[in-house]
Amino acid sequence: MLFPFIAISQETIKGTILDTNNSPIFGANIYWENSQLGTNSDQNGTFEIKTLANNNSLVISFIGYKTQKLQINNIKKVDIILIAENQLDEIEIQTRKKSSNKLTYEVKNIINISKEELLKAACCNLAESFETNPSIDLNYSDALTGTKQIKMLGLTSPYIQIVQENIPNIRGAAQTYGLTFTPGTWVESIQITKGAGSVVNGYESITGLINTELVKPLTDKKLFINAYSSLNGRLELNTHINTKISDKWATGLYIHGNMRNKKIDDNNDHFLDTPLTKQVNIMNRWQYTNTEKGWVSFINFRYLNDEKTLGEKDFDPDIHKKTTTFWGSQITTERFETSAKIGYVFPELPYKNFGLQFAYSYHNQDSYFGLKDYTINHKSLYANFIYNSIISDTRNKFVTGINTSFDKIDELVLASNYKRNEKSIGAFFEYNYDNLNNLNLSAGIRIDHHNLLETFITPRLHIKYKPWDTGTFRTSVGRGKKSTAIFAENQWLFGTNRTIKIIDENGQFYGLNPEIAWNYGVSFTQKFSLLNRKGDVTFDFYKTSFNEQIIVDFENPSEVAFYNAPAKSKANSFQVEINYSPFIHFSIKTAYKHQDITNTYMLGEKQLPLQPKNRFFTNLSFQTHQTNKGGNWKFDYTYNWQSEQRLPDTSIYASNYQLPNYADAHVSMNAQITKVFSPKFEWYFGGENLTNHKQKTPILGADNPFGENFDTSIIYSSVLGAMYYTGIRYNIQ
Repeated sequence: MLFPFIAISQETIKGTILDTNNSPIFGANIYWENSQLGTNSDQNGTFEIKTLANNNSLVISFIGYKTQKLQINNIKKVDIILIAENQLDEIEIQTRKKSSNKLTYEVKNIINISKEELLKAACCNLAESFETNPSIDLNYSDALTGTKQIKMLGLTSPYIQIVQENIPNIRGAAQTYGLTFTPGTWVESIQITKGAGSVVNGYESITGLINTELVKPLTDKKLFINAYSSLNGRLELNTHINTKISDKWATGLYIHGNMRNKKIDDNNDHFLDTPLTKQVNIMNRWQYTNTEKGWVSFINFRYLNDEKTLGEKDFDPDIHKKTTTFWGSQITTERFETSAKIGYVFPELPYKNFGLQFAYSYHNQDSYFGLKDYTINHKSLYANFIYNSIISDTRNKFVTGINTSFDKIDELVLASNYKRNEKSIGAFFEYNYDNLNNLNLSAGIRIDHHNLLETFITPRLHIKYKPWDTGTFRTSVGRGKKSTAIFAENQWLFGTNRTIKIIDENGQFYGLNPEIAWNYGVSFTQKFSLLNRKGDVTFDFYKTSFNEQIIVDFENPSEVAFYNAPAKSKANSFQVEINYSPFIHFSIKTAYKHQDITNTYMLGEKQLPLQPKNRFFTNLSFQTHQTNKGGNWKFDYTYNWQSEQRLPDTSIYASNYQLPNYADAHVSMNAQITKVFSPKFEWYFGGENLTNHKQKTPILGADNPFGENFDTSIIYSSVLGAMYYTGIRYNIQ
C-alpha cells in the first residue's frame, strides 16, 4: 500500500534542534520513522509534533548533519544536538568544520565551498572564488581584458552549467564576463558537481554544474562593509544592509562598486597590462518565511553597469576610438535581471513540497576591438515547476516537474548580423533511493522540445556505495546537449588580426550543429587516521566523449575557423586529492591532476592548446586559537604548478614574432593573512603571483597592432607580476 494508515494520538512532543555550538537549526526535518507524519524546526530551532500510536522512533535530519534516531517514551520535551557530517570524533569536537568539503550524504560528487573558504582569498568576484579549490582551473582568456576563465575536467566554462540558486545564470551573452559580475561578498556558498548534473537543472551540463547560493537577508549581517585596495590600482567597496521588516519578511540591499584607473605597462610593450574598469552592481533581495504554514520565497532585483577600456597605454577613447592612431577597445555591459522562487513544504509531510522558479534577464554588451565591432543583446525568460515527494517511505524519493525557457539573441559581428530565437519546454523525473545503510541511487530522465535542437532525451544516473564505513565509491553517467554562442564564448578572437571563418554545415547555429557529449565518471574517497588525526584521500576519473563538438581552430596563424569536429573528440581527467589536519587549527589540502584533452581537427588529432597536462596544487591553512573576544590570526597559502603546454603554430610569422612549440612549466603562489580583532572587525592583506612569473611576450605584434602578426590570444600565464592588496571587513550582527 502506497500510503499506510496513520493513527494519531492527541498528545504532542515539543523540542529544540541545535548544532554543536548551541545555535538553532532552522528547517530540520522531524518525523516518525516509516510514516508521513512530520514537521520542521522554526527559526529558533523549536518544533512541535503529535505522537503516533505504536511508533516511538523519532527521526531528525538536516542537510549537512548526521541523521539521528531517538526512542521517545513518555517524554514531552527534548533538546537535540545535530552533529555535522564532516565533524571529527568526540576527542576533536573543538576543531572547526572544514571550509571546503565533499558532501558525503549526496549521491552525486559534490564539493561544497563555504563562506569561510571564500575568505581565504580576496575573492573579489565569482571568477576568483575558486583559487583555493583544485577541482576548478583558472586561466586568463586573453592578454587584454584580464578576465579569468574557469575550466572543469579540462574543458572551458560553456561546458559547465552555471546556476544561481538553481536558476540558470551564466550563459549566452554572459559567458565571457558573467563570472566577474557576481561580487564575492554576495556569495554564501558554492556547490561544485563533477560530471553529469541532475536532470532537474536542465540538459546543458556536460562536465559539471556550479551552483552559487547568495547571502540571505534573514541570516546575513544587518550591516556588512568590505573595502579592498591593491597596489595595481584596483579599488572595491561592498555594502550589505539587511532589515527584518516583520516576523515573516526581510529585505537586503547589496551595493558593489569597483574601479581601476591606474595605467600599468610593466613589460613596456605600450599596451596596458590590465584594463581600466568601472563597475556598479546593485541587488535588492526579499525573503518571506512562514514556517507554520510551510511557505518560503525569495524575490531578487539586480542592475549592473560595467565598463572596460583596454589597449595601448596612450589610447584615449574620446580621441582615438576606431582609428589607427592607437589600438584600443571599450566594452560596455548593461544587465538587468529579476527572479522569484516560491516554495511550499507540507507542514506534517516534510518530504512533500513543491517550488516555482521564475527569472528574466536583459543583457546588452556594446563593444569594439580596434576597428572591429562586436555587440550582443540577449533577453532571456525561464520558468520551472518542481514537485518532491516519496514512494511508500522515505527511502524512495522522487522529484518531477516541467520547465520552459525563451532566449532572444541579436549579435553584430564586424559587419554581419546574427539573430535567433530559442524556445524550449521540457519535463523531468528523477528517482532517488537510499537504503539508509550503504547504497544510494539517483536515476533521472528528461525530455525536451527545442525549436532548434528538436526533441531529445537526456538520461542521467548516479550511484553511491559504501563498501565499508570509511570508504565511499561513486559512479555517474549522463548525456548533455547545448546550443552554442561561438562569438560570445570566444571574444578573445577580436583581439587578433586573424580572419574569421565558419565552415557551414547547414546547422541551426551559425550554420553549425549543436554540441552533444556523454560524461562518465568514477570517484572513490577513503577516510583515514594518521597520528590520531583525521584525513581523507579521493581519486576521481572522468571521461567526456563528444558525439558532436564545435572546434575552435586557431592552428592556422592567419585565421580562426569554426567547424563541427570531423570525428569524435575526448577529454580525460584524473585527480587525486588529500585532505589532512596534522594538528588542531592547521589543515593541508593537496592535489595532483592529469588531463588528456585532444581535439579532432580537420588536419588530424592534436592535444588541446594552452592546456597543461599536469597540475599540482597545495593549500595550507592555519588559524590561532580564538579568544573569548573573538580575536585571532588566520594564515592561508596556495601553491600551483602547471606543466608545459602546447602553443598554437606561429611559424608563418616573422622570426621575432614566433613562439616555441611549448610554453615552459611555471609556478604561482598566493598568500593571505587575516587579523580578526573582534566578531565585528577584521583586517586582511595578501599577495597573488608571489613568484612574479610573467609571460615574456603576452602580445604578439604589439609594435604594429594593425599588422597581420598582432595576436593577444596566446596567453598561458600572468601578464601582471606580483600583486599585493589589503582590505577590511566590518559588520553589525
